[in-house]
Amino acid sequence: MRKLANIYWLGVKELRSFLHDYVLLGLVVYSFSLAVVIQARSNSQELHNGSIAIVDEDRSELSRRIAHAFMPPLFQPPQMIAERDIVPMMDKGRYTFVVDIPANFEQDVLGGRRPGLQIDVDATAMVQAGLGSGYAQSIITTEITDFLSNSEGVPLSPVNLDVLISFNPNITTAWFTSVMGIINSVTMLAIILSGAAIVREREHGTMDHLLVMPLTPFEIAMSKIWANGLVIAVAVGLSLYLVVRLILGVPIAGSIPLFMAGVVIYLFFATAIGIFLGTVARSMPQLGLLFMLVFLPMNMLSGSNTPLESMPPWLATAMQVSPSTHFVSFAQSILYRGAGLDVVWPEFLAVAGIGGLFFGLAILRFRSVTAQGS
Repeated sequence: MRKLANIYWLGVKELRSFLHDYVLLGLVVYSFSLAVVIQARSNSQELHNGSIAIVDEDRSELSRRIAHAFMPPLFQPPQMIAERDIVPMMDKGRYTFVVDIPANFEQDVLGGRRPGLQIDVDATAMVQAGLGSGYAQSIITTEITDFLSNSEGVPLSPVNLDVLISFNPNITTAWFTSVMGIINSVTMLAIILSGAAIVREREHGTMDHLLVMPLTPFEIAMSKIWANGLVIAVAVGLSLYLVVRLILGVPIAGSIPLFMAGVVIYLFFATAIGIFLGTVARSMPQLGLLFMLVFLPMNMLSGSNTPLESMPPWLATAMQVSPSTHFVSFAQSILYRGAGLDVVWPEFLAVAGIGGLFFGLAILRFRSVTAQGS
């Protein structure tokens, strides 16, 4: 009981210290509020208001149908330009897409001569170029198919293809980036807060005071882990309810309490990493540099930015030893696909097992450093 009381009161001291550190407090508030909104609304991966121009050398019914098929919100209203203006306009960045319909296009289509139609794309707008070219091809193909069906009186194909998109029917980027922003902030702030707590004790000279008290290194480390973990867990819960659901209007398919239980398990790993880095760094700048070396690979390769299947097989296999990979996996399963404990328990177990190993290493490192300091 005495150990628990020591851990509790040291944690309360840590919370008070955190509340008086306005920089870290502001970082937590910003990371789980404004940063999530900015990431969700500015990092759009959908085609929206793509600038497009039409070069209509045919001036037929089919060419007019193709021009009128490009409509908002995917594309801006098409502008009619001459063929000689294609290169100058695209050099100036005026249009991302230019559709060049050649002369006698309708006549050649009706005659079955398979005429060519050119789509010029400015690929400096990378996301819109990739998505927009696919949309443009689909729109043009659909219009030609409908035109021929009406002209000949029979459909060209007896098959209708229905595409069903699960979990994000409109393929809205904000539904993905907002939740992934919270997940990335959990790792970032858990490492920063716990590491900064150790460095702050050393810089303020209060670590020596703790070492002369009847406290064990385990009690000191655990107090910092539960206090900083509590701050992040509360921030995650508020961010999901207030920012993601209310402000951004993103639906949460699964159980938030189940996700929060996974967050608590993961925080033991992330805060342990912070404790370990805090014992290595001698100052806040050093902690910042070590944080970048650890966090950036974990974040980029965890599956939150790109699927593991897109990585080289050896790299995807190597990342299985990182709890952040399993954290992202069960977070997506719960929040996006509505998975229950019967589905995500292997990831929970992996995070707990690997996180416990890192936690043990961090405690050993902290014990050795405090022993040297005493």
